[in-house]
Amino acid sequence: MTLATRLRGLARFDALVLTASLWFIGKFLRYAFPPLFGTLGESYGVSRTVLGTAFTGFMLVYAAMQFPSGALADRLGSVRVIAAGAALAATGALVLVVDAPFAVLAGAMVLMGAGTGAYKTVAVRLLSGVYPDRTGRALGVFDTVGAFGGVAAPAAVVAVGGVSLLTGAPWRTVFLAGGIATIVLAALFVRRVPQRLSSRADDDATATDATGDGVAVGDYLTMFREWQFAGFVAVTILFSFAYNGTVAFLPLYLADETALTAATANLLFSALFVVSLVQLVTGEASDRVGTAPMLVVTLAVATAGLVAVLVFSATGGPLALGGAVVALGLGAHGYRPVRGAYLMAVVPEDVAGGSLGVVRTLLMGAGAVAPAIVGWLSDVANFQVAFGLLAAALIGATGLTAALWLFDR
Repeated sequence: MTLATRLRGLARFDALVLTASLWFIGKFLRYAFPPLFGTLGESYGVSRTVLGTAFTGFMLVYAAMQFPSGALADRLGSVRVIAAGAALAATGALVLVVDAPFAVLAGAMVLMGAGTGAYKTVAVRLLSGVYPDRTGRALGVFDTVGAFGGVAAPAAVVAVGGVSLLTGAPWRTVFLAGGIATIVLAALFVRRVPQRLSSRADDDATATDATGDGVAVGDYLTMFREWQFAGFVAVTILFSFAYNGTVAFLPLYLADETALTAATANLLFSALFVVSLVQLVTGEASDRVGTAPMLVVTLAVATAGLVAVLVFSATGGPLALGGAVVALGLGAHGYRPVRGAYLMAVVPEDVAGGSLGVVRTLLMGAGAVAPAIVGWLSDVANFQVAFGLLAAALIGATGLTAALWLFDR
């Protein structure tokens, strides 16, 4: 096989590479904020409750975009919706390049939430159409690449610590780079991905809209009549609440509640995302052995990791806490492609975008309120109480998933 032939073979993955790269930048922009909470709190003179509420605003708008973006993808096509989201996200990031009051920062976060909120739901639909025989594997790659945005973000925050922009504080460089990268990737995405979409993958949605046979909102809610599906949605809501609350404040939790330095805490925060490579394994495994057992295993590992973080916070050293964070990351990231594969398997194709959007609106809405609740609880009580609530949510998600699996069997 010649090199040219091999390159032509790899070219069929350009849709996956570009879609995953946009998701990487979207996650990078989101997870650049938690490592900056200490700096932002000091610079703007705001409390953890205010910072958590601002991040909740980001996540609430992100959550609110799940259903409309999915429904629009059913009508207008996935490429257009993702490209529009990228334009919004880039605008929000570039707003932060200039020094401005805290209200502008909060507004830019909301704009980035709206833009990146158009990515995940639509991308799952797009990739499942382009790679129908390897949906689990494609989503595993997609989520893994995206999760590495969480690895890059804290590293970028540290790297730009000594870099000064004429427009303001060094941390603004992170958002300048993120905004420019989003624009470049969106242009490549619009140019290349439509060539990979078959008529079944994306054009049917546009054709349906052109004939006037739109999908009624009620059709998107049909799946909720099945109690097992509704039960799984409850699982995703509990998981999202626990995960988003943990991620938003894990660096501050480790710095305040353990003997770790701030630098070590940020290193462990990066480790949480480094282990997202496990998604390549769990996505493939879900194609082979089924989604239900993988859902139980991944949630159980994530639960054990978060409980261990609480247990070792008082007496554990870097190795013990690092192991706990790694376990949390393995379980949490491993769960994601399996969840996506499960949902795409049970949702009818003609309403896949909107139905998945409804589910993601619910789960991301629950996740969105978590930072505000954790920030508030850490102020009025302490971080142990706040993270104890998150651990309880994960325990509930694991137990309910196990019950659903046993019932199905």
